[in-house]
Amino acid sequence: MSKTFDTAVVDRVIDQLGAKPSSTIAILQAVQEEYHYLPQETIPYIAAKIGVSEAQLYGVATFYENFSLEPKGKYIIKVCDGTACHVRKSTPILKALRDELGLSESKKTTDDLNFTVETVACLGACGLAPAMMVNDKVYPSMTPEKAIQLLNELKESL
Repeated sequence: MSKTFDTAVVDRVIDQLGAKPSSTIAILQAVQEEYHYLPQETIPYIAAKIGVSEAQLYGVATFYENFSLEPKGKYIIKVCDGTACHVRKSTPILKALRDELGLSESKKTTDDLNFTVETVACLGACGLAPAMMVNDKVYPSMTPEKAIQLLNELKESL
């Protein structure tokens, strides 16, 4: 699953979005969508192509929480730990997922880069608590058992 940095991929993104500083965020988003994170080697390459310093590009990549400089899995599982979800027991869901995948608070992504498990402060789905999200789909009224069942379904689709 791990991809190596390919200048042709980044060049295509830059050609589509424009080699200009105002395209910085859109370019970073497109590159991250391709690799599931921003490979370190892409930063100096993109900076030179769009005419900004590496420091400026790192500043943008580290300021916005949605960008990651660490590899993420094909499936990014976000467990909500906002007030409504926490009160309705989101912590056991998080524990079950981490236990099943051999992950922890410090190790968020499986070695095969298939799964990343993160907590988020709020998914904006408080009425569906406890909720979790896989990539862009929200799953309501989760339990540890439902989370493991969903995880098994995702494993089958790999």
